[in-house]
Amino acid sequence: MFVVTVTLTIKPESRAQFLPIMLENAQRSTSEEPGCHQFDVCISLDNENEVLLYELYDDEDAFATHLQTPHFLAFNDATANMVTSKVVRTFTRAAASA
Repeated sequence: MFVVTVTLTIKPESRAQFLPIMLENAQRSTSEEPGCHQFDVCISLDNENEVLLYELYDDEDAFATHLQTPHFLAFNDATANMVTSKVVRTFTRAAASA
């Protein structure tokens, strides 16, 4: 499995607007993309403007497909001015939890 984490810092004034758009993108990713198995949206306990995404795909190609979907492109466009930083990291999952 191919794992993607994304750490986003959201402008404080954009947080309320950002979260519903982010949650819709996550929901559509798992419901409309056969290669996307998990898409968690997590908010830092230390900083409510920091959002961590945990995404699980079949492989790197499934993630590349995700980046071209209409719902991702719409999300990315709608939130571009709401984000002050974005760090994307990729991993291979060694094992699933029991």
